[in-house]
Amino acid sequence: MRKVVLFIAMSLDGYIADKEGKVDWLQGVKENEDDMISYNEFIKDMDTVIMGWNTYEQIVSELSKDSWVYEDFMSYVITHRQMEDKACIKFVNDDVCSLIKELKKKNGKYIWICGGANIVSQLMKEALIDRYHISVIPTILGDGIRLFEKNKNEIKLKLIETKTYNGIVDLIYELR
Repeated sequence: MRKVVLFIAMSLDGYIADKEGKVDWLQGVKENEDDMISYNEFIKDMDTVIMGWNTYEQIVSELSKDSWVYEDFMSYVITHRQMEDKACIKFVNDDVCSLIKELKKKNGKYIWICGGANIVSQLMKEALIDRYHISVIPTILGDGIRLFEKNKNEIKLKLIETKTYNGIVDLIYELR
């Protein structure tokens, strides 16, 4: 069965974006070093990416204006907006948990949860995230968009692997 993997970066104090929603702080200690090491390894097992509207909008308006950066994946954007689907992007006006349950039944590689915090929160409440791959960036923001909202359910994890590069620490956990 396909696994659902949250692969996301956060500040040391738990934020995925600053208070303006910006992510320009997502880098290691040295500016010219490769901070994509774990990403390039990670994507080999993925064929599907899930994100919310804000993440999608940030990608197309700020991070990759000229081309869709995830063209090798089937992308699902969770939104209430009525949008026309594109070749590798499907706009879904449905519950993300229902979508994940359907996708897990289909053949394919792993399903990547790209963002944002609301999507993560919904999936955590339904215990639909199988692996947490968190890249901790050596920055303390002090305020912004938290990765983990309050959750009523305790989620027990086991550490699978850690990696460090350029001041970034990757923590990889799976459900116990």
